[in-house]
Amino acid sequence: MKTAVVTDSNSGITQSEGKQLGIFVIPMPFMIEGETYEEDISLTQEEFYERLKEDADISTSQPSPETVMNLWDQVLKEYDEIIHIPMSSGLSSSCQTAQMLAEDYDGRVQVVDNRRISITQRQAVMDAREMAKRNMSGEEIRKELEKSSMESSIYITIDTLKYLKKGGRITPAAAALGTLLRLKPVLQIQGDKLDAFSKARTMKQAKSTMLAAIAQDLKNRFGDPEAEHTWIAVAHTCNYEAAKEFVEELRTLYPKTGNIIADPLSLSVACHIGPGALAVAVTRHLPENIGK
Repeated sequence: MKTAVVTDSNSGITQSEGKQLGIFVIPMPFMIEGETYEEDISLTQEEFYERLKEDADISTSQPSPETVMNLWDQVLKEYDEIIHIPMSSGLSSSCQTAQMLAEDYDGRVQVVDNRRISITQRQAVMDAREMAKRNMSGEEIRKELEKSSMESSIYITIDTLKYLKKGGRITPAAAALGTLLRLKPVLQIQGDKLDAFSKARTMKQAKSTMLAAIAQDLKNRFGDPEAEHTWIAVAHTCNYEAAKEFVEELRTLYPKTGNIIADPLSLSVACHIGPGALAVAVTRHLPENIGK
């Protein structure tokens, strides 16, 4: 049984990386000043942030049903089935749309509501790839990923309140007060929601808050205080140097964890929080005996 893994660019997996890994990546569309662009095809990270800084009118969209079905049809010429991993159903309707479209494929397309986005979604894709290699069926992979969907967290520190205000996620008064007090909100993505978690005055203080939060998760939720069985990843919005530095700090704190990657946050998150953000994620490893 040959199972293909399909995801969208919210996972942070680029088109070229997808080709290397044997993963099919649907580009997420964006509207910029009324024109449609596709992430990593007609819109690079650099161009996106340039337009964001210019205060261009940017909104996120979802892939059209035709785009999704055309890719599935193409892939199913070579593969027996597809495991499709879109971003969390709580943050976009693309998951529900894909589930509806899959009904016409007689079980050959399994759509996962994995409740993840960005670097945690990426880890779900890598886990699916590993399970497919172990000859697990699409349905088995879907059930496993949905069972473990809540076993991850992302904590994000935002550098500016401007974009939360612009997107209507905080009131202008709260944004003005926060800017005056130089507050840096720390947000949490766990499952379906992007929620306020804490506030800090400096990036240094915010990093301490995020480190304390993942230490709590590792100890209390995952029962893995040294992160031996947990993936740790860093993400950022146009903040490469700070991300590299954060990776080194985490390597020192958790020498027993595996490789710590640093990836740009997906543009659909960046759109709401702006440049300069820094994030850390923890995701529990796939059980070693699965599919063996």
